[in-house]
Parts: sequence; C-alpha cells; structure tokens
Amino acid sequence: HAFRRHWLLAEAVRRAVGVWARDGGLSFNIAAPTERSDTVTVVGLEGAPGPQELRDYCNNNCGVVLGIGIGELSGKGFRIAHMGRVNAPTMLGTLGVIEMALQALGIPHGAGGVQGAIDWLGQSVGQPV
Repeated sequence: HAFRRHWLLAEAVRRAVGVWARDGGLSFNIAAPTERSDTVTVVGLEGAPGPQELRDYCNNNCGVVLGIGIGELSGKGFRIAHMGRVNAPTMLGTLGVIEMALQALGIPHGAGGVQGAIDWLGQSVGQPV
C-alpha cells in the first residue's frame, strides 16, 4: 500500500508541475517521464525570483518546507517529497501553497496545476491514500 500511495502522490505532483511548466518558468529536472522518482520531484526554477525566494515564501507565509536543490541543482530548483507520512490532503495543501507562491511572486507558470493533481487523484483513488 505504501508503494502505491507514493506512486499516486508522485503522479499528482507530476501532473501539477507539468501544468506549471507550460509557461516556461519551471521545468522537470528529469526530462524523461519514465525516469522520474516516486519519492521526490525536483523542479527547476531559474531566474528571479528564484527557488530560494519561493521556498522562503512557502515556509514563512504558510509553514510549508520545500527541499533545496542539491549538488549541480543548488540554487536552480526545489524538491517536493511525496513519501513517508504524507497523504492526498497534505500533498494537495503543499501543491496549493506552491501555486499560491508562484502567483504571489510573479513567477511565470501555467495556471491550474493543483486542479490537475486533484483530477488525477479523483480519477485514480478508490480508497483513501
């Protein structure tokens, strides 16, 4: 059940990021969909405001902590974890905070990423995740 939950939540995150990336401000770190992880999604975000401003906004205004870019991605992106003690409501809350931050900070993004995640989970989950 844990592996299925992680996969469902990972795909919800990927659906949201896919929508946000349509306007060019964000990108997947892993371009090939079949190579993306079910434990964490790394989102590329370069320019100003950048990933640190986004992370600060989410943490300081909403209490949501996003991971930093590691290694070559330091300062070039952020991480969204979707394993462990997370479920659909907490993941949708996290995605909602990110989408709000993107809007508040004026970071170019496609609108409706959270709705994409909701649509995916609504179609895929027959039981609570």
